[in-house]
Amino acid sequence: MRLGIKGKQVLGVTTIVGSVVVVLSLLHLSRLAQVSLGETRGRAELLANAIWQRAREVVTTGDPYQALKADSGLRTMLEASLYSDNVTYATIADVKGFAVVHNDRSLEGQILTAGEPIQSLLNKSAFDQLLAVYSGQGKALEFRKPLLLGDTDFGSIRIGVSTLLIRDELQQALRPAAVTALAALAVSVLGAMVLAQLLLRPIHVIRSGLTRLGQGEFGVRLDLNQQDEFGELGNFFNTVSAQLSADRSQMAGQVANLESAVEHLEDAVAIVDPRGQLMFTNPAMRALPPADATVTKLVEETLMSRQSRGPVSARFGDAGDRLVMTHTITDPKGQLVGIMLVARNLEYLSQVQSTIRYSRKLAALGRLSAGVAHEVKNPLNAMMIHLELLRQKVASRAAKPGIGVAVAESDDAGTHVDIIANEIKRLDEVMQGFLKFSRPEDLKLQPVQLSALFEEVIPIVQPEADRRHVQLIVECGNVPDVNGDPAMLRQAFLNLALNACQAMPNGGTLRIECSPARDRRVAIRFADTGVGIKPEHLEKIFNLYFTTKEKGSGIGLSMVYRTVQMHDGEIEVQSTPGAGTTFTVLLPQT
Repeated sequence: MRLGIKGKQVLGVTTIVGSVVVVLSLLHLSRLAQVSLGETRGRAELLANAIWQRAREVVTTGDPYQALKADSGLRTMLEASLYSDNVTYATIADVKGFAVVHNDRSLEGQILTAGEPIQSLLNKSAFDQLLAVYSGQGKALEFRKPLLLGDTDFGSIRIGVSTLLIRDELQQALRPAAVTALAALAVSVLGAMVLAQLLLRPIHVIRSGLTRLGQGEFGVRLDLNQQDEFGELGNFFNTVSAQLSADRSQMAGQVANLESAVEHLEDAVAIVDPRGQLMFTNPAMRALPPADATVTKLVEETLMSRQSRGPVSARFGDAGDRLVMTHTITDPKGQLVGIMLVARNLEYLSQVQSTIRYSRKLAALGRLSAGVAHEVKNPLNAMMIHLELLRQKVASRAAKPGIGVAVAESDDAGTHVDIIANEIKRLDEVMQGFLKFSRPEDLKLQPVQLSALFEEVIPIVQPEADRRHVQLIVECGNVPDVNGDPAMLRQAFLNLALNACQAMPNGGTLRIECSPARDRRVAIRFADTGVGIKPEHLEKIFNLYFTTKEKGSGIGLSMVYRTVQMHDGEIEVQSTPGAGTTFTVLLPQT
């Protein structure tokens, strides 16, 4: 059987109270058993002392056992001992365990069964005492007191005690406690039911509110004026209800926006109900002339199969062919509520496909160009090797003593060799730059600390700055980390710093600053006080191979621009001829 919250709460409270009552009852019962055993031992000891006193008066001379048997007063005391609480017998036994005098005369002269000493049970724990009292048919306990004749032990006084009698005594004392325990359980059950009813009332209110909210009712609010968790839950419910109402209103606006968006689609769209009646058409569909039977057949097949169909080609009069497809529209229960018919312009698709083919051709051309550049590098390397050999031969010929004309010709040949070598080196640099642009690189993005990055860049830039008497100032302390490839950013910043130093032939100041920028970006500025850039050159500085330097390759700034683009960043440049140039790199934060 499945319990509800109320049943679980009542059962839980009752179980807790019942457990406490049982534990307390056991503790009380064990305490009563301990007290009862102690009282029983005291009574047995008192009885034994009285018998011992009488026996000492009787045994004076002669046979002690015969004197004990003959004394009527002693026998009366033994028989009267049965009227003491919990006592079952009283006897005097000899040293061998035979009964000399017994309250039951039929047992006199017989050997007695020894019972467990009551003192040994009293030395045990309260739980063991309670277990002994309530175990099975009970136990026979004894209290013994030795009898001495002078210094000689001639017997003992034995008082028998029954745990059954102690159990009866405990049960009589336990009846008021049992009544109290039952009353406590009854009160706990009643209190648990009342408490459960009070606690469940807010739950019923919340359930009613959820039912109304599930039925689509707007603005449902709960009036739970409680300063507890249920009050907080009611406030949270009211917040969620208000949010749902706002979301539904927004959704209604989005549906209107969706209709507006469909009206501006280039594709022709129409909605047909389950009976085949036209419900809605966008302007693109309304502008088309009537279609051939292919469209009607496609709609009928969709209505019959309840499955989307197409795409198929259909003729729309003078407008030409269109790619037509249908999509089923179902409600949350899976019932068909309409069909959306879409007619797409094939000519537009042809243009897209043509663009894709053109892009593939450009990519193939790029791969081909990279291959050609790679193949050109091998002959260039061979030419450099042979030019170096030729230079060595010309130098050795000039070193030999001989005709002065040969020396002059050697000098002239060495000049030509140097010119050819320099041009081959320049051509090799152009090929290197081309290969860097045509070869794809994989970014290894990670958080980059700009201050640590410039600690690696500045030592490389410092010799060039010292040679040109340029003062370096770096302020990139407390700025967020950027998301980038450390190696590529290091090379880009190095190129910008070196270019700035080279733009100050007469010395100056290069200031590198880092600061947070808009749209969670970091701005890195390289501001120099150099010669500046002419206005007509500003739009060309990032073009590959464009340079205004006498020995420049035109690759450095192009590589910087490409690196910034690959990091989804931006680079800006501001320059005033004769006053200096500022490059600003914007990179995204981590």
